[in-house]
Amino acid sequence: MLTSMLKLNPRSRSLWLSCLSASFRTAVACSIVAVATLFGPSSLRSQVAFPAFSYVTVILIVTGASLGDTLRGCWDALCATVLTVIPAIVGLWAIEPSRMTTALTAVVVGMAAFVVMLPDHKTHLVSKRIALGQIVIIYVVAYDKGGETDPVMHPVHVAASTAIGVLACVLALLLPYPGLATCQVKKKCKLYADNASERVELCVKAFCAEDNRRAHSFVSQAKSLSINGTKLLNAIKSKKESMKWETLPIEFLKPYCMNTAQKLEDIEMPIQGLEMGLSHFHSFPPQILDQDLKDNLHKLLQHITITFDQLKSCMPFDSATFPEINLENPTFSLHSFPQTHKDLSSFFFLFCSKLLERKMTLTDNSLPKAPSFSSEGQKNKKDPQFDLFESINTFLMHRRFVLALKCSLSVGFAVLFGLIYSKENGIWSGLPVAISFAASREAVFRVSNLKAQGTVLGTVYGVLGCFVLEKYVKVRFLILLPWFIFCSLIRGSRMYGPAGGVSAVIGAVLILGRENFGSPTEFAIIRIVEAFIGLSCSIVVELMFRPTRASTLAKFQLSKSLQVLHECVNTLNLGGKSQDCFGDCQRKLKSNVNELKKFIEEATMEPNFWFLPFNSACYSKLLKSLSNMEGLFVFLNHANHHLTQENLSMKTLEDEVEIFKEMIHPSLKCFERLVLVKSLNKLEKEVQKSGAFDTCSDVEMGKLPITPSKLYEHGLNGEDEMENVVNSYLKRSQEVVIGEGCEEVKEHELVLSLSAIGFCLRGLVKETREIEKGVIELLQWENPSSLVNLNEICCKIHAVSHI
Repeated sequence: MLTSMLKLNPRSRSLWLSCLSASFRTAVACSIVAVATLFGPSSLRSQVAFPAFSYVTVILIVTGASLGDTLRGCWDALCATVLTVIPAIVGLWAIEPSRMTTALTAVVVGMAAFVVMLPDHKTHLVSKRIALGQIVIIYVVAYDKGGETDPVMHPVHVAASTAIGVLACVLALLLPYPGLATCQVKKKCKLYADNASERVELCVKAFCAEDNRRAHSFVSQAKSLSINGTKLLNAIKSKKESMKWETLPIEFLKPYCMNTAQKLEDIEMPIQGLEMGLSHFHSFPPQILDQDLKDNLHKLLQHITITFDQLKSCMPFDSATFPEINLENPTFSLHSFPQTHKDLSSFFFLFCSKLLERKMTLTDNSLPKAPSFSSEGQKNKKDPQFDLFESINTFLMHRRFVLALKCSLSVGFAVLFGLIYSKENGIWSGLPVAISFAASREAVFRVSNLKAQGTVLGTVYGVLGCFVLEKYVKVRFLILLPWFIFCSLIRGSRMYGPAGGVSAVIGAVLILGRENFGSPTEFAIIRIVEAFIGLSCSIVVELMFRPTRASTLAKFQLSKSLQVLHECVNTLNLGGKSQDCFGDCQRKLKSNVNELKKFIEEATMEPNFWFLPFNSACYSKLLKSLSNMEGLFVFLNHANHHLTQENLSMKTLEDEVEIFKEMIHPSLKCFERLVLVKSLNKLEKEVQKSGAFDTCSDVEMGKLPITPSKLYEHGLNGEDEMENVVNSYLKRSQEVVIGEGCEEVKEHELVLSLSAIGFCLRGLVKETREIEKGVIELLQWENPSSLVNLNEICCKIHAVSHI
């Protein structure tokens, strides 16, 4: 196994090592719990009355295999215990366990769960899951034992069982050496530096390639590496919270990589721009490539490579800036200006190259900062500020209330039906629901299916383990080590995911790590049945509170994203006008596109039942176009910001930009309404019923504000005319550059910025065209018996909405 692992590439080897590390830490923590509960002194074993929950605590806390995550988990467990045990002591003393019934137990569990889930988002989800698990154990076991339950010591025993799990987690992350998130981030930063450096080198090689075949080969390699780069960035960002917890007890860790994720994201953006520019090349090598430009590109590549090398050697580094070097910044000696649209991708590539250099080597004040509200906007918001905060608070309280009520009913009904099925084993129906409850929206059917599969898989493995080590009961937990490795792998897979992986671990641990639960086979069957009861209750409650399908939400979110995209286009101006407003729209668009992505992923995984199947392929195309447009707006913002810094007069180009905007935003306004059309037949009936049948042919009505006529004129039915608009923009841009009479270096940067703007504007028009194709495909999919005509449908929508 070690020999085969050494032959893997660095990315695969890193994945294996991280899985092995997580498995090892989990195995050590579970072994500590097993030794303490099986071989510990009798006084300790008498206090730890629920070793099964000790294992559950370990699984909930030791997930990221880093000390910071574990320290946060310890704090979560402490908060959960305080939130649960003290009220439980009072509750059991007031109710008296001997007087509890099945219905009363379920009601008390539901009420306690509601109280636990109601606090705001500052209370971590792990803390709430541990608290919910403690609630189920305390009240269900108290009902099962009746008068034998001590109202004080019983909750204390649950707290002691939790404490053993927490202590095991801490020791597992400290032995044989501390598993620090900062060290993991340091390694991943080095991997990302190698990845990014290689991608930049491949992009430069592709730009300078002598033929299309070699260039496309380099571009393909760069795209393959970009996938790994994105994964590394996500892994680094996931450790941000963990690193904060590690800086609290260990002071010298504070300089470590706290702002690394943001810095590396700043680097990733222009590298993606290089790849985007190369993907739009018509042929290689580009016309502007001469020996001087090639030499300067290689100097720039050397500059960037040295900076990446220093970045790796300076780990840990000061989070304020990246290391600076004393190499003279290379400049591009541009002997030409883009003459046609075919030249734009070459100049956009050079623009991203210079942007990457500035991002890496200095804190550049000329780069646009994070969007913020203007002082004028703040002044206008002072008067309604109280009402706004009150509305937000009301909304959050409503959301928290619904979430708490949903959790209360899910756990309460799971306990109720679990106790009805088996009083002695009712705990196993409520516990899986409690420890896996999610605060955010998830694909409930798929997640429940994965939990069920994981539970069965882990339970069967546990039964087989008991059979193999039947004569060695005290050491059979050792067979869990290979299972931890397997579950660490499937947790990162698409087949099972985190939900299935965790359920599989818990299923095996509860079989192999328990004592005095009877026959393993009988207990396994009971566990599977009780888990099915609990998951069924959670599904039913989820559907009660969320009757809207994810596919419907994806449709509405698509319309909302198109609306925000329309706002971004309207606020686009050259020379700095409405700069803050444009930045806010850009940030809002990114948020909406990310939300759309979540709904599409959920809708793809939800069952169709009797509904129309979700067209995931079409939605994926639309999502890709929206993501591309969001990226183009980022580069537009950078190029426009540079023009603002130079205080240039952009009046000559404003008319040209307005033409581009007219080619885009009327169509987006139309698409925004089109995607919400449920049935073209119903729309036709509404038009006839309203008497607006001939509205579209009314000459006096003039041009509709929402028709995609501009796109038809300059886009699908007029490719040459659209390119004429691009060429006209380039001609006006050249006049601006010549009229300014700047020094050579500034002139080069001005040419690159204006060219980048032209590239982005043309890209926006092309992506709008792709969105139009996607909308037509979507409407045709939902209305197979109708012929989709966008102009006609837009007219009908406009007519109906204005009656």
